[in-house]
Amino acid sequence: MIALLQRVTQASVQVSGEVIGKAGHGLMILVCAEKGDTDEICDKLAAKTLAYRIFEDENGKMNRSVSAIGGDILVVSQFTLAADTSKGLRPSFAPAAAPQEGERLYNRFVDKLRESGLSVQTGQFGAYMQVSLVNDGPVTIWLKA
Repeated sequence: MIALLQRVTQASVQVSGEVIGKAGHGLMILVCAEKGDTDEICDKLAAKTLAYRIFEDENGKMNRSVSAIGGDILVVSQFTLAADTSKGLRPSFAPAAAPQEGERLYNRFVDKLRESGLSVQTGQFGAYMQVSLVNDGPVTIWLKA
C-alpha cells in the first residue's frame, strides 16, 4: 500500500459540489492499495502513518506525529498512486489492486486510523472528487508499507 501524507492547515474533499470530508491542522492522506497487499501491510501502513514524525516540535524540528499533536486526518482513495510510468507517455494502472480489494483495504486503513481516537474523515471510494488543501511547509511524504 502507498500513502501520500501531506501536512495541512486545512483540507476538504467534494463530490458533486458537496463537501463530504474535511480536516483542519493535521494530515491529508492519499492512499492506494496495490496488487498483493494484505491486511498486515495495511495495518503496518496505518500504524506508521499515525506515528510518522512530520510536525514541528518547540525547536522547529520535525519530531512530532499527527497522534502527538492531536491533529485531524482526511483520507482520500487514489488508485493513481500505483501508476507505472516507466514506459510511454500514458500511465498504466496495472499495479493497483482490483477495485473491490482496493476498497476493502481502504476501509480497513481508515478504520485503523479511527482506532487512534483522532478525527478522521474521508472522501468517497471510486467517486470523482475535488480535493482542496493548504499544504503546510510544504511537507509531502510518500510512505509505502
